[in-house]
Amino acid sequence: MKRLALLALACAVSAQAAAPAPAALAEPALVSPKALGAATLAVARAGDRLVAAGERGTVLWSDDGGKAWQQGQVPVRAGLTALRFVDANNGWAAGHLGVILKTSDGGKTWTKQLDGLQAAQALLAAATDDAGRRAAQRLVEEGADKPWFDVDASDAQHAVAVGAYGLAMATRDGGKTWQPLPTRAANPRGLHLYGVRVVGDQWFIAGEQGLLLRSTDGGATFTPLASPYKGSFFGLLASPAGALLAYGLRGSVYRSTDAGASWDKVDLGTPLSLQAGIAQRGELTLLAQSGELFTSADDGRTFTRKAPPAGPLPAAGLAAAPDGAWVIASLRGTRRAP
Repeated sequence: MKRLALLALACAVSAQAAAPAPAALAEPALVSPKALGAATLAVARAGDRLVAAGERGTVLWSDDGGKAWQQGQVPVRAGLTALRFVDANNGWAAGHLGVILKTSDGGKTWTKQLDGLQAAQALLAAATDDAGRRAAQRLVEEGADKPWFDVDASDAQHAVAVGAYGLAMATRDGGKTWQPLPTRAANPRGLHLYGVRVVGDQWFIAGEQGLLLRSTDGGATFTPLASPYKGSFFGLLASPAGALLAYGLRGSVYRSTDAGASWDKVDLGTPLSLQAGIAQRGELTLLAQSGELFTSADDGRTFTRKAPPAGPLPAAGLAAAPDGAWVIASLRGTRRAP
């Protein structure tokens, strides 16, 4: 549901953004008490702080486990779909209009590092053949209408973002520059990329129609993996013990212990699509679109189903507060629950 909603919003933005530079790229997020109840699509831990992000560039932060929130300063009004922090201070947010933001103060203030116009120009400059140049030129002509769906980072210098129509870019200098990743040969149809995880020098990407990609050289090259599923994967979860889980449509979860060479199906017993996953407290936890949680204490081999801790709601993101509470990002705002 989350991914369909994001795509619908992306299409709406595309229809409206006839100008080369949408106004939302130049206007800061509106600071308002109403932002505390805005729809949020992602939530993450930054040390002991919680940070949530969502519609119209809204970013919220909390130092009391999600009981009270304050609004961050964001230079754009584009919807934000993904968050990733590498420590208490440094993190990235990504979302619609090709926007990538960075913070160095734990989410209080943000700077724009990339937008869709700049991403298209970077793709055009990096194209090495006629097909690549034609595809990049179309992106330049269409403007900043392609969203990012996920972002991951290994430290304050290295991050990667993936999004619609096969878009994938990475930075190796803290975001001063973002370079396109060579995924087109492994994803020739330009399928949407919904999830990315960096595990050392191995990078994994998951997307629609069961797409799974892997790089074993830090993003220099990518190859497709044999997929165990033909439906969309919405995310990837790497366990501290080395397992990799791909999850997505209709409660589908597949587990690999050999870096994606083979996969075993994990039966959750639910038809609900899975929106987010975290490794916390010695457990792996997956969040369903209804707000239900599925937890595993055996490295993802089996999961136990739990009722929605915050009650049924259109859930999108999950984090664990320092005091043990769950904090869920949803289309009805953030929700905290024991």
